[in-house]
Amino acid sequence: MAKAKIKFYCNKCGSETPKWAGQCPECMAWNTLQESVVEKILVSSSSRFREHLTGPSEVCSLNSVEMAQTPRQATGLVELDRVMGGGLVNGSVTLIGGDPGIGKSTLLLQTLACLDSASGVPSLYVTGEESAQQVGLRGKRLGLSLGPLRILTENYLERILNVASKEKAKVIVIDSIQTVYSDILQSAPGSVAQVRECAAQLVRFAKHTNTALFLVGHVTKEGTLAGPRVLEHMVDTVLYFEGDSSSRYRVVRTVKNRYGAVNELGIFDMTDKGLREVSNPSAIFLSRHDEQVSGSAIMVTREGTRPMLVEVQALVDQSHLGNPRRVALGLEQNRLAMLLAVLHRHAGISMSDQDVFINVVGGVRIAETAADLPLLLAIISSFKNKPLPKDMVMFGEIGLSGEIRPVQNGVERLNEAAKHGFKQSLIPIANKPKILVRNMEIQTATHVSQVVKLLDF
Repeated sequence: MAKAKIKFYCNKCGSETPKWAGQCPECMAWNTLQESVVEKILVSSSSRFREHLTGPSEVCSLNSVEMAQTPRQATGLVELDRVMGGGLVNGSVTLIGGDPGIGKSTLLLQTLACLDSASGVPSLYVTGEESAQQVGLRGKRLGLSLGPLRILTENYLERILNVASKEKAKVIVIDSIQTVYSDILQSAPGSVAQVRECAAQLVRFAKHTNTALFLVGHVTKEGTLAGPRVLEHMVDTVLYFEGDSSSRYRVVRTVKNRYGAVNELGIFDMTDKGLREVSNPSAIFLSRHDEQVSGSAIMVTREGTRPMLVEVQALVDQSHLGNPRRVALGLEQNRLAMLLAVLHRHAGISMSDQDVFINVVGGVRIAETAADLPLLLAIISSFKNKPLPKDMVMFGEIGLSGEIRPVQNGVERLNEAAKHGFKQSLIPIANKPKILVRNMEIQTATHVSQVVKLLDF
């Protein structure tokens, strides 16, 4: 009997190599090569997809391609439609990743139930992790009408494709892709080769049959999707399910979307009846204090197409260590170190003997540079124990020379703040609107030192 051939695949970039090495030769990542058995049967590269092929491809002119607008199918959940760019697209493949127990299966079960009851769209829920009884009990606990919903408990890829072809479902959920395996490969389910092979065949099936497909993916300890990185390139949309274990709120973030904007946020409230949509997210990220407190600043961030008000908290305390601590939750820690250096260099305020702790209320992550100015003012406020004005919002990017640079969509941010009752704002001078915002006093600044003097710090 011939000895089975062994190859090694990188779970970051998906490249293969005949020998194991500590570092991937393609992406230069360390300890990412995983062992996998080569195919046990000889099949041509096209025979795996022969069932779904429509014929040879032909070259055509781009002008002859029909440019019809892609129709959308509403899911029944407004927040999910927002992050997906307006709804489901026929033939699209969506990958949803998140920590265990965050609510991925609950969200998709609610989505299929809404599609069946409201629009009558035939759907199929394929689970490889739970039994049909477990899914039914969850649906009953959530109060969903699961009568027309079809469910299949299967891990074998070829059988899943056969059932999906017979059912002719327009929406299919695979929960999860790490549990599905193909008979073509000998490697275990969840390995790099199996995940890549099964995902490729499922994507090909979705494109050929014009079926909307959801793939549920597990995440690693670092928060990235488990399996090969090429999985994110194969799908049309990548969604990340985020949330703090101590908080009931869940955030769905768009990382990739071929049919809409990226970095769009969908906010949900986890209750005993499932995920409930939050229409006004600014209200949950603000913890209005009865009294003015130091170290708290309100900023207007923009995620995708929606502005939101978020509270940034800072705590500065005397350090008893030789190397003071710099802790940032919800913000980039390297950015914090840079802003502290700018504060010392251009405002004369040193934090070399102080511990600095930063937190964003609600567990939301802020990636944009508009948080620089609120973060810096929150630090100064905590350091000098002097509260900022209670009804003031701020935003702005800070450069290495201490200048305050403008950010995008300044007028929309100010209108969102005015809608929630804020009377003052501190913004870059380039973001000052030509038409004044109603009931809003606007203060502008061009440099960090000017801000310190303006607020009498």
